[in-house]
Amino acid sequence: MINYNENYINKSGSDLLNRGFLYGDSVFESIRIVNNKIIFWEDHYMRLMSSMRIIRIEIPQSYTPDFFKVQITNTISKVNPSFTGRVRLTIFRDGGGYYAPELLSPSFIINCSVIDSEEFYLKDSEFKVDLFKDYYIQNDLLSNLKTNNKLINVLAGIYANENNLDNCILLNNKKNVTEFLNGNLFIVRENKIITPNLDSGCLKGIMRKKIIEYVKLIPEFSIEETVISPFDLLSANEIWLTNSISGIITVTNYRNKSFSNDVAKIFIDFLNKKVSNI
Repeated sequence: MINYNENYINKSGSDLLNRGFLYGDSVFESIRIVNNKIIFWEDHYMRLMSSMRIIRIEIPQSYTPDFFKVQITNTISKVNPSFTGRVRLTIFRDGGGYYAPELLSPSFIINCSVIDSEEFYLKDSEFKVDLFKDYYIQNDLLSNLKTNNKLINVLAGIYANENNLDNCILLNNKKNVTEFLNGNLFIVRENKIITPNLDSGCLKGIMRKKIIEYVKLIPEFSIEETVISPFDLLSANEIWLTNSISGIITVTNYRNKSFSNDVAKIFIDFLNKKVSNI
């Protein structure tokens, strides 16, 4: 029996006590959809399967790319016959047990919501950020995965709200820059695009992956994955937040410094051209 906000539910008829809810025993993908077209689907699918292997959730033979494409399409069609928005595909480990699971098999949940724009665009509004230093991300393989274990990100979001910030920059246990609370971090210094390496503990983001690929296609820019210190942020010309839903969000203010977005404009245009050809 489950008491859910004074509503009593038969446990056998409910999946409220799944392992994703109880232990964060799950992985997920946030996916952008444009007119029913799944953006960067192959990258999302491969990351999802890799994450399942790493945390040792069994992968059924039925979990093919086409299977999930059908499931996503069927879900968004219930909202709009020409859907543009975001989809979250969550895989959690089935069955009971406490910390040690009884089963390794998966279940999935797909939920979606509409967004307005079919293209990525840079927002004109102010975007202020600062460091979050109350807790630190561990620089290990599990931090690269997109799991439900996001308590540090949640606390950073609360800190941002309490301090009139639009976002926070998370640090790892070595006090180096890792990521934003909801996306990867890039800095621009002249013609060099720099992002924390995966050893920093940052998320192995899909948009991060695509930007690294695309920088290599534009001769006047170079890419570097390396260690970034908080001091390096102040020597940057631009700071970007990147994720699969928003593309690129540019920071306007960090501490007492203001930042431009000239290079980001180039990459947003390049990104939209790539997405239109998918």
